[in-house]
Amino acid sequence: MAILVCGGAGYIGSHTVHQLAAKGESVVIVDNLATGHRAALHPAAKFYEGDIRDSFVLDRIFTENQIEAVIHFAANSLVGESMENPLKYFNNNVGGMQTLLEAMVRHHVDKIVFSSTAAVYGEPKRVPIREEDETNPTNAYGETKRTMEKLMKWVSRANGIRYVSLRYFNAAGALDDGSIGEDHSPETHLIPLILQVPLQKRAAITIFGNDYATPDGTCVRDYIHVLDLADAHVRALEYLRQGGASDIFNLGNGKGFSVKEMIVAAEKATGKSIAVQTGARRAGDPAQLIASSEKARRVLGWQPQYIDVERIIRTAWSWHKSHPDGYTD
Repeated sequence: MAILVCGGAGYIGSHTVHQLAAKGESVVIVDNLATGHRAALHPAAKFYEGDIRDSFVLDRIFTENQIEAVIHFAANSLVGESMENPLKYFNNNVGGMQTLLEAMVRHHVDKIVFSSTAAVYGEPKRVPIREEDETNPTNAYGETKRTMEKLMKWVSRANGIRYVSLRYFNAAGALDDGSIGEDHSPETHLIPLILQVPLQKRAAITIFGNDYATPDGTCVRDYIHVLDLADAHVRALEYLRQGGASDIFNLGNGKGFSVKEMIVAAEKATGKSIAVQTGARRAGDPAQLIASSEKARRVLGWQPQYIDVERIIRTAWSWHKSHPDGYTD
């Protein structure tokens, strides 16, 4: 039996495939390479280049392979773009989930681990955020992810598909050996953008808004290493294999760092000075997002290994120094 990883050539997907392969799992990847990279594909995985909105592609995969479960990463994920082009996000994210679930029902695959997001909460009423807190997204990206969760909920009730939805915060870092890492175009994640300054790819890092209701006025986020995220997906898969009921889990370190604090940590990790400039706020950016991941620790036995933000940045720096132009495929 094999695990189908949708979006397995992307950032978090490729690191999860690495973890699955290290555990001896048989892995099948489907990715349209719109944001993923051929060079990030694991050599032990079977790869299909295709779009999960194409039911013919999915039928071929499920017919040609004995798929036991699905881990789903394939989605557009840029907050700003989602506000400018919400139809693209609903088409790809929600439409893709619907087509995938329809294929799972047709082929009697009953387990899915879903890569969700803290963006489903919107502006939190309390910090740290807990799974039972209200979901009220402030951007279209978060709205699509919440809709995808609701699709799984109702299909689970009607068709018996059990799911785990993992709501996580800011993914960061890279494989320790620097062989795979983070490469988006355009890049919107904070740590790679900060590191572009010491790489001499930009003159300064821009802080978008310095008047938030936070200690230093800049947005506060919970950063979690990509390998810790990968480990959580593998544990969620095991949870479902053991008969676990459908559930939702937050993933985070439980501690927030402001944009200014991240810049200081990056200067320490790289040993280089990083120039800063201030810009206007971005639409849809909550002031604080910090997770309570107590439930994931208790139920899944998950424990983040990368709890020092400077260490997280050092792994990212190792990747970006050795791949200054990202993947070359």
